[in-house]
Amino acid sequence: MNLNSLNLRSHRTQLALVAVASSVATAGALAAYNTYSRHRRRRQLQYEIRDALAREEEVVSPDDTESPELKTPPDASTATLVQERVEPIKERILRGDEPEELFREQLARCYALFKEEGMEGIRKARVVVVGCGGVGSWAAVMLVRSHATATLSDVGRSKVESMKSSLMKMSLKVEVDAREELWRKEDGGVLLEGADWVIDAIDNIMTKVDLLKYCHSNGIKVISSMGAGSKLDTTRIQISDISCTVEDSLSRSVRVQLRKAGISSGIPVVYSTEQPIEDIKLLPLAEEERGKGNVQELTPFDDFRVRILPVFGPLPSIFGLNAAAYVICELAGRPIANPLRIKNRYKTYDKLLRDLRVREEKITGEPINRLPIDETDVAFIFEDLYRGRSLIPPHRIPNKAQLTRWDPNEPLSVHNCIVLDLPEFKKHVDGLKEGKRPEQIWGDGVTALVAKRRKEAGEWWERAMR
Repeated sequence: MNLNSLNLRSHRTQLALVAVASSVATAGALAAYNTYSRHRRRRQLQYEIRDALAREEEVVSPDDTESPELKTPPDASTATLVQERVEPIKERILRGDEPEELFREQLARCYALFKEEGMEGIRKARVVVVGCGGVGSWAAVMLVRSHATATLSDVGRSKVESMKSSLMKMSLKVEVDAREELWRKEDGGVLLEGADWVIDAIDNIMTKVDLLKYCHSNGIKVISSMGAGSKLDTTRIQISDISCTVEDSLSRSVRVQLRKAGISSGIPVVYSTEQPIEDIKLLPLAEEERGKGNVQELTPFDDFRVRILPVFGPLPSIFGLNAAAYVICELAGRPIANPLRIKNRYKTYDKLLRDLRVREEKITGEPINRLPIDETDVAFIFEDLYRGRSLIPPHRIPNKAQLTRWDPNEPLSVHNCIVLDLPEFKKHVDGLKEGKRPEQIWGDGVTALVAKRRKEAGEWWERAMR
């Protein structure tokens, strides 16, 4: 367009020039606003970072002469007990040493669980984590540690202070009120004042019970973590009401105490349906520790246990992540409405039991009011003994699961009941009708597996009868 040819007196031309000028002015204003907004956000971020750093410095007193990352607990009564053991190790770390005894103490429960041979295999292994995002980062962390945030620089430092320091480094918005004290029912309201949710991660049974009773009685929402000790199977971890838990001794003890207070349900818990592994028990206190004097001085608080229960590192972390996810969903208004209730297979167990009763009535030739096994036994047989799969290799998940006797000459019992899919069940029944023994129908491999499962059933039955 040739500007010399424009008729500036033309009304159309004047309108066009006004529109162009307005567009330029608007664009300039937007650019200026965006620039101002960026500067403002940058200044705000700087203020927040400075505030976070200032709060972080409050965790460590400026009067400390030692490395702030390696400070000892502020409580003088506990510091004296810790210094003799911790200070020499801290000095070695500062010199760049890698104390073997520190490594073993960090993973003491793993050593108790897997023993020397198992831990040696772990230490020699090379594990590749492909992808270090939300999943891979946690996987990598749990491969090398047993605590979420503590590092070598936290040797001799309380877990509470270590956790506070780490959390404040993770977020500019978090406010952490760290209290290194035992929750007690007498003054528990002070610590819980203003709480929207409480996550109970206490080991001590009576303190746990007191906390749950207080929260329930005062209308404070709470989710409780049950026992992770003596267990390995991460697939058995779930969230359920405390009234529905099975195969968890801590849940059972807590449930008994709560019922005495008139509380039978209404408390969600994270727990594992895995049977405790029989040879993993509470470790005895070493004689050398007993020789040092009053063993109760080794505990952080009175009435806490001194001995430890072997724990597989990733399990407690999964318990904690489950509890956090449950609370976050509740706070966001998207609650987990129907968490699994013992794998949510009650209808399956009921059908398996009804079909089994019909089958047994055909064998006996008369009505049966009550079988020698119940729904709890069926759940154990199906879930724990046979892992929800058919006895017959390749051990597929049955489309139409059937329970039946392995040996028709033995009475029905937990020891003499197997899981088959419908086609396998028909083969089993037809073979028995032809006069064959189960061993002849299925061969040595399946027979050996049945023997193994029968032994497991016997051990479970003995524990159940205690």
